[in-house]
Amino acid sequence: MVTSDQRRRQLAREKYERQQKRRAEARQKSRKRLAVIGAAVAVVVAAVVGLVAGGVFDKDKKDEAADPAATPSASASPTPQQSPSPAMAIDAKAKYTFDLKTSAGDVKFEMDAAKTPQTVNSFKSLADKNFFDNTKCHRLTTGGIFVLQCGDPQGTGSGGPGYTIADENLDALGKPNATGQVVYPAGTVAMANTGQPGSGGSQFFLVYKDSPLPPTYTPFGKIDAAGLKVLEEVAKAGTADGGQDGAPKTPVTIEKGTVTKN
Repeated sequence: MVTSDQRRRQLAREKYERQQKRRAEARQKSRKRLAVIGAAVAVVVAAVVGLVAGGVFDKDKKDEAADPAATPSASASPTPQQSPSPAMAIDAKAKYTFDLKTSAGDVKFEMDAAKTPQTVNSFKSLADKNFFDNTKCHRLTTGGIFVLQCGDPQGTGSGGPGYTIADENLDALGKPNATGQVVYPAGTVAMANTGQPGSGGSQFFLVYKDSPLPPTYTPFGKIDAAGLKVLEEVAKAGTADGGQDGAPKTPVTIEKGTVTKN
């Protein structure tokens, strides 16, 4: 028979065991909560690090430090690959003329397929599809560099043909100077890009005055004398808002773009 004293000790032991069990369960729950919180904090920290590495928090500083007319860039991010680049369909040994009928006057420039076959082939293919017809030259720069930028079907600086083409002829303008730049002479036509290699699409810029730039923009055309005068008149009027970089005050719309073999 269990004595009353034994019974008390048994009850006390059972009570102690129940307390220990509850404490162990509480510790386990606490550890789980801390693990969840730690994981969430890790995700947030990783996201913040990613944003910093990607330059998101530096955007304003970069914008303030950058020359607004420093580069003839296309969109801030590359145009997504939506269609294949055109198959080679030009005479790679020939020269071609790109004839731009614009609202400000005619601008023609010669393209040498031997030096820039991919670029010339792409422009010939796009022009044959009327890609450039009724598109705006959306950007004029009048300080630092001196260019009129065209070729965006959206007229915003973010449009393209749905594919990209390789850079070509980048050493044509000589060796870079101490600041890593070369001079793109007045009359040069070159590809705009996003700042990344091989990111050119359909946007191009027409240089109306010698412009120092990094040699990362494919030079592929030479503007005729009459076309250069048209550009100089557009530049003389300045930008729509009076700044050094913006839409031209004299609107320039490519009414028709045609590429023909010389």
